[in-house]
Amino acid sequence: MKAVDLKKLSGTELDAKLLELKDELFKLRFQQAINQLDNPMRIKAVRKDIARIKTIQREVELHGKSS
Repeated sequence: MKAVDLKKLSGTELDAKLLELKDELFKLRFQQAINQLDNPMRIKAVRKDIARIKTIQREVELHGKSS
């Protein structure tokens, strides 16, 4: 997901998306542990999406929604 799209979401939507991605990351890591992971690059993409959401949440915390 692009950062521009994430900035349009509200705080509660960002929290929900973050929980969803963390759950997906857990499932992907579990699949990797039992050698059933189809696309190992998906782990990297999910981790980057989590980092994007956390960055946007921090920006809002520091500067408010106007930034």
